[in-house]
Amino acid sequence: MLIKVYGSSVFGVEATTITVEVNIDKGVGYHLVGLPDNAIRESSYRIAAALKNVGYKFPGKKITINMAPADLRKEGAAYDLTLALGILSASSQIKATAIGEYIIMGELSLDGSLQPIRGVLPIAIKAREEGFKGFILPKQNAREAGIVDNLSVYGVEHISEVIDFFDKGTPLVPTIVDTRVEFENANSNTDFDFEDVKGQESIKRCMEIAAAGGHNIILVGPPGSGKTMLAKRLPSILPPMTLHEALETTKIHSVSGRLKEECGLLSVRPFRSPHHTISNVALVGGGTYPQPGEISLAHNGVLFLDELPEFQRTVLEVMRQPLEDREVTISRAKFTITYPSSFMLVASMNPSPGGYFNDPDAPVTSSPTEMQRYLGKISGPLLDRIDIHIEVTPVPFEKLSDERKGEPSKVVRERVIKARKIQTIRFENKENIHYNAQMGVKQIREHCKLSKESLGLLKKAMEKLNLSARAYDRILKVSRTIADLEDSKNIQDHHIMEAIQYRSLDREGWLG
Repeated sequence: MLIKVYGSSVFGVEATTITVEVNIDKGVGYHLVGLPDNAIRESSYRIAAALKNVGYKFPGKKITINMAPADLRKEGAAYDLTLALGILSASSQIKATAIGEYIIMGELSLDGSLQPIRGVLPIAIKAREEGFKGFILPKQNAREAGIVDNLSVYGVEHISEVIDFFDKGTPLVPTIVDTRVEFENANSNTDFDFEDVKGQESIKRCMEIAAAGGHNIILVGPPGSGKTMLAKRLPSILPPMTLHEALETTKIHSVSGRLKEECGLLSVRPFRSPHHTISNVALVGGGTYPQPGEISLAHNGVLFLDELPEFQRTVLEVMRQPLEDREVTISRAKFTITYPSSFMLVASMNPSPGGYFNDPDAPVTSSPTEMQRYLGKISGPLLDRIDIHIEVTPVPFEKLSDERKGEPSKVVRERVIKARKIQTIRFENKENIHYNAQMGVKQIREHCKLSKESLGLLKKAMEKLNLSARAYDRILKVSRTIADLEDSKNIQDHHIMEAIQYRSLDREGWLG
């Protein structure tokens, strides 16, 4: 008897429906075809034990299972439940006339209970698109799939619940999630707040500008000056994610299996902070079966690289293309996967190997030559993609001991949102440009026009401070953002002057 059951496979952040054809005939043998990996091939042992423990049996006949399309690689133990239901139905142990109306996925334990799986959100979206009646999956993943409307999602804990649903008509309780209410309730939750930061008013101003324009930023300062503390609070002043952004981000975390059990929708911008020993593949994604890397997990959020010169140079260089294109493409012989990676890069570093420079009272000092060699670990093309360079100085005791709180993130965020709205209107006809940091040469010339006085000021500053040519466009972008924060239609002289301050690493004496 031939039965068709439906599962799904995830490639990149998109799902493909898999038709599992189970045929049971006279003879003996178990044949599983359709490019399954070892985890799927081993499923027969898990299925046999699970069926025996719930009062059914693994048929002692010739079982042929085809996973179509047969030229597409399938991986993971998530097809256990799909195969088990197909075998039970094809062997006439249960009556399951409606089995073809559902996507069925889940990893089986030997006692028949179900374990959570990856990539549930893309699968649920695909199931809705293709008109399936429902999605049966482990209960731990139910809330994640439940955010997809117009699809019945049934979270189950044991295979017996699914068997009774198809064979005896025992109803399953659907998981219902009000996506918009959940999104709005959790959107403003943040663990860190700028009011906890003592002093550093100029740095907080710089972070506000970076958030308002989506600019990449690098913080340079000695140990203990507050670089990491400031970076961790940047997401708290970024504009709240839209529902579309939240779905995009949740899909990536779903594919990588990083969503918490009771988590439905990721509504807070991600903050990723990988260690400097990270490999190329872990940062940008890849592997035998490609998985998202840290830059994709930071999509629509912040990627924080602490102690930037300590990262391997090859690791940093692979970020150049994703920083420019805001997506990363991983190619293999038989397929190509693209993961989105639109993130804000926040980097921090010490000014020298010892951590201090030009400070006679410092415990460890470095010569200018040692410092330049240390900074030289960061390539010019990578720095070229970082709009704002800022020096962070230690906080004096008077500021540290001050019990007054600083300006809260909520107030700063309101100013950032206002500036972003101006940019949204400005770029409403541009498909891939949403904020100032994404502007190309054409948009810079159009929206960053300077008066003769401002142009002269910029020219004089570049000559006097020995700023490099690559700093020119970056200064214009940042000055445009500063003007937006002040709701100014045109870029003024003081906007240019402030933006010039944020190119520290272009000055002679740093990277020369």
